[in-house]
Order: sequence, then C-alpha cells, then structure tokens
Amino acid sequence: MKTLEHDSVSTPRRPLRWLVAALIGVLAVAAALAVGEFVSAFTGAGSSPFLAVGNSAIDLTPEWLKQFAIRNFGTNDKLVLLAGMAVTILVAAIVAGLLSRRSPLPGMAIAAAFGALAVVAVLTRPDTDVLGVLAPLASLVTGVLVFRWLHGVAMDRLAAASSEKDGLTRRRFLYSAAGTAVGAGVLGGAGKLLTGSSDIEASRAAIGKLTVGSPAPPIPASAGYESLGATKFITDNREFYRIDTALTLPRLTAEDWQLKIHGLVDNEVTFDFADIRDRELIEKTITMTCVSNEVGGPYISTSNFIGVPLRDLLDEAGVQDVGGQVFATSVDGWTTATPVRDMLDEERGALLAIGMNGEALPLEHGFPARIIVPGLYGYASACKWVVDLELIRYGQKSFYWQDRDWAVEAPIKTQSRIDVPAGFATVPAGRVQIAGVAWAQTIGIDKVEIRMDGGQWQTAELATEVNDRTWRQWRAEVDLSSGSHRVEVRATDRSGKTQPQERVPPIPDGATGWHSILFSVD
Repeated sequence: MKTLEHDSVSTPRRPLRWLVAALIGVLAVAAALAVGEFVSAFTGAGSSPFLAVGNSAIDLTPEWLKQFAIRNFGTNDKLVLLAGMAVTILVAAIVAGLLSRRSPLPGMAIAAAFGALAVVAVLTRPDTDVLGVLAPLASLVTGVLVFRWLHGVAMDRLAAASSEKDGLTRRRFLYSAAGTAVGAGVLGGAGKLLTGSSDIEASRAAIGKLTVGSPAPPIPASAGYESLGATKFITDNREFYRIDTALTLPRLTAEDWQLKIHGLVDNEVTFDFADIRDRELIEKTITMTCVSNEVGGPYISTSNFIGVPLRDLLDEAGVQDVGGQVFATSVDGWTTATPVRDMLDEERGALLAIGMNGEALPLEHGFPARIIVPGLYGYASACKWVVDLELIRYGQKSFYWQDRDWAVEAPIKTQSRIDVPAGFATVPAGRVQIAGVAWAQTIGIDKVEIRMDGGQWQTAELATEVNDRTWRQWRAEVDLSSGSHRVEVRATDRSGKTQPQERVPPIPDGATGWHSILFSVD
C-alpha cells in the first residue's frame, strides 16, 4: 500500500483553495514583519523593516507628491503613508499566496524579495548601523520559512482529503495558522512595547522645572485679540505645528545626548545635557514658520523657548569662517545648513533650546535639544534632536532639502492671515469683526490693511508688538449688509515692503500672495 506522503509526491497536486492560498501569504508576511519589529527593538527602531522601507519611500517621493500630502493631510501625512504601505503589503501578500497554489516557490521568492528590499533600506538609512541589518534579515528568513511551512501543511491537508487522516491534517493546518497569527501578534506587540517612549518620558520628567535666569517679558493682554476668537498669542505645546520627515520619533534620552561642535573651529567641543542645563538659561518668545505653509495656512506657531545662546557655544569653539555655514545633523540623520552670520547675530538671538513654554521640550518638538534661528524657515535652521554642528565653508555640503531643490537660504517672507471670521462662516449683520495675524520675523510688522469685496484698502488696528521675532495680531471693524462678502489682507513690514499679491507656491523658498476668505452676513 502507498503511503500518504508517496501519493502527495507521485501524483499531480491539486491547487490550494483561493482563500487558503491567500491566507498563507498574509500570515507569512505578518510573521515576517512581527519578527523584524521585535528584533529592531534591540537593534534600533530605525532598523524596523516596515519603517525603514517607509522612511526610504519618503526620501524617494517626488516633491510635488510630498507637498500634496502636506496640503491635504497635514500632520497626518505619515499616517496616510503607513496605511498605504500596509494596504500595499497586504495586497502583495495575497498575490504571493495566489501565485503559489501549486508550488511554494513563487511566494517564497516574493517574501525573499521584500526582505531584500528591507535590507537595502536599512543599510542606506543614516540612523542605523551594521547591526541594524539583523532585523530585516530576520524578517526575510522568517517570511520565507513560514510561507514554506504553512504551504506544506496546507498541501498535506489537501492530499489527505477524503481519507482517514482528513480531520487530523485539517486541525493541523488550523492550529498552525492560528499559532502563526497569535505568535505574530505577540512578537509585534512586544516589539512595540520595547521600543516605546517610556524611557524618554522618564528622562523628560527627571529634568523637572527649568529655572530661567533671563525670562521673556510677560505677554501683555493688548498683544492679542483672543476675546474675538482670534488665535492665541502663545501656542500650546500640543497645538504647535509639526512637520517631520521620519515615520517615528527619534529615541534619545537627556542622559545620552551630546552636542559636538567641530569643523572650521579653533577648538572642537562637546557638550552634554548637564553642561547646557547648568548654564544660565534664557527665555525668548519666538514665532516659527514652516516653508510648506500655504497662504493662510496653519504651519506657524509661537512659543516661549528656553535655552542658551548658540552664539556663546560657537564662540567657545572659535569660529574660523564667519561667512560659512553651520551644518547641523539630527540623531536620525536629517541635516540642514544655516549661515554662520545668522547664528552669531546677537539681535536675531539663535538658541540651542531645551525647553518650551515652561517645560522640557516635548519629544515631537526635539527633546532633548533643538536649534531655533528666528527669521528663517525651519527647514534651513530648526534642526530637532540635534547632535552635531559642523562649521563648513559656504556650499561645501548640501543638506536634506537642498538635495531636493529647495532654496539654500530661507528668510521668512512677510505674510498675513485672516482668522476671524472663519472661511464660509455666517455672522450677524452690523459691525463685523475681522482679525488675524501678520509676521515678518526679525524685521517687524509696520502696517496691516484689509479690503472688502475688492474695494478700497483700510488700515487695521495693530495689537501691541511683543518683539520683532514674533507674529503681530491685528483687527478691524466693518459695517456690512446681508449677503456674501470677501475680505482680503496684506501686510507691510518695517522695511517698507508690502507682501505681493502674486500667488507663489511654498517651494522652493516660501509662499506669497494675499489671503482672502468668503463669509456671509445674515
């Protein structure tokens, strides 16, 4: 009598059912991702195969597509990317399974290809070392072996159909599939827990209250029109705008943080967090603006930043070329370059910041330390999680966004925005309040004007100026009859320059144009 195994080899194999084949592909990919996530908890979060491929995808994404994502999804753009990747991987896993209804080889090849892609992604990431490749390698091996194993169990089940072993092989496949699913969930969850931010939050909490030797002047009540529904002058930390290039936040404790200043300096110096914390801390009220901000957009916020003057740190190192650049690198490998003259400018007041609105920097805003250079768009000045400052000759190196054809220098352009009424709102007839903000950091706002329905420009009332590094709020009252109305705004800075009407997109060096909204009067 022939054995079951002999029959399964010597006779033509029937193909697996569509659903079973797809399930094998999905379970194999789930196991591969889970193992990779678990191993990355020990080799560094950047070595996670899923995240490494995602971060590489961000780097390779065309600029127009990045701006589309920012415009339409804002700070949720990374979540959309992750969801899109998950769907793509799911579809690929199903296809791998369906192509392997008779033989496991197509599915194993696809699993190996995905694993190899993750290996390449990890090896090319600036924030991973050689050990980081262990995570995608473990993912590759797991994907191939689990696919082969489950496929074999399913084929045994198929070969045993209508025999006395049918029930036994059916249960074996169900138990194998369930065990794979549970194992993937447990390993993936453990990996997430191990790479959580609890150690970072503990490090932040241990810093305690930051004692400021030179606090920022109090914000006068006359500096804003919050009672009219306008934007708060100081932005809460949770509401401060955030645009990142990485899918996950860097994990660096204050105890492990160091800042190295080297290059064209007289003395290479390295500071740790205690070195900075023990200095006399200063507090400055500064408005930051993202170059991706469209006309009337939300990517502008104001905070009381706490830190030490970058000028002092650079002076200790001894700058050799004041016409050069400071090439800043984040712990995750992101880079930018800022003119040395702007960092040394005492009036501008560039900071190495360790605090924000009275507390240690939130993780998403650069904890343990970041660079703040007022008057420049963040992509060319505001390096978060900064660990390295190299003094270089001008143009000696190109930085992250310069490699993507953005402008080398990035002075913030004079702009204004209408906050009240909201677009398409309906307000009572009579005296209608119009309010908003204008900004021209390091220059200052001299005048804001509005006009209704294409009529004559009228000067708005300016709130008290806090300093020339912050936005300035404005308001106006207009008598309006019932119906639909359109209001436009323009600002003039202290140099006499009025923002142009022409609409220019944000890239490569900031948007221009007049903000306008439509609203109705009852």
